[in-house]
Amino acid sequence: MRSMAATTTKGHETRFARSLLLAAVSAMAITLSACSTTTPVDTIAIDKTQGTEENITSLTDVISRNPSNPEGYNVRGAAYGRSGQFRNALDDFDRALQLNPSFYQAYANRALIHRSMGNLNEAANDYNQALRINPRYDVAYIGRGNLYRQADRTNEAMNDFNRAISLETTDPRAYHNRGLIKQLRNQHPQAIEDFSTAISLAPNSPEPYNGRGISYVALNDDDNAFADFNRAIELNQRIAESWANQALIYERRGDKKRAAKSYARAAQLDPKYRPAIDGLARVR
Repeated sequence: MRSMAATTTKGHETRFARSLLLAAVSAMAITLSACSTTTPVDTIAIDKTQGTEENITSLTDVISRNPSNPEGYNVRGAAYGRSGQFRNALDDFDRALQLNPSFYQAYANRALIHRSMGNLNEAANDYNQALRINPRYDVAYIGRGNLYRQADRTNEAMNDFNRAISLETTDPRAYHNRGLIKQLRNQHPQAIEDFSTAISLAPNSPEPYNGRGISYVALNDDDNAFADFNRAIELNQRIAESWANQALIYERRGDKKRAAKSYARAAQLDPKYRPAIDGLARVR
């Protein structure tokens, strides 16, 4: 946790830090820029329970006891963001940065909110500012790299993911997203290595299993691909991609009945998911 404002006493700082930590833990207000062990992609997992009146009230009480401390606004902003209350989250991150313009973690948190709202330029500006303040902040490289990757600026994205990895990041998103670029470049053995590293860092996340499985398919290693797709389904049965991937292996094996069932499940989860729709049409 960052140091408190210089005008507070050391004892007051300690008490505030402890009360903020207890409120954050009890309310499950996890900072958005913290390393995730469940979702290695750069998105916000919406959890409405984090925006409950009890949760926000607890964090607001902490802020009211020390309204000049930016940490409180940063933590409450994270809670708002995780609950999908993006406008309130932006207000809190704005306030945190007014109080401490060098609060690079708040810039990265605000960038993620901007990205979730579709404000991509603002998100990029915030990641850039975070890196100007702290050029060794791996979270900002990963976030900015994902913006580049989704804009098809893969060379710049690769540079950012490589930079984060060179800083010895333990954030699985760096490896997952770099693996996606290598996969796009048909560098499947290297992509598999990155997905495997992401899995070692986030073993309960289905995304890198799906990514690695696709590269196994490209290398005609259907057995390993099938194992990865099945594992992705075990971890989360509500991801259409996992079911469509599993169906693809059934289809390649000539088992149209099972393929149809899995494609249908994928289409049920996401009626607009083209691989499921096209696959179902083929096997039927």
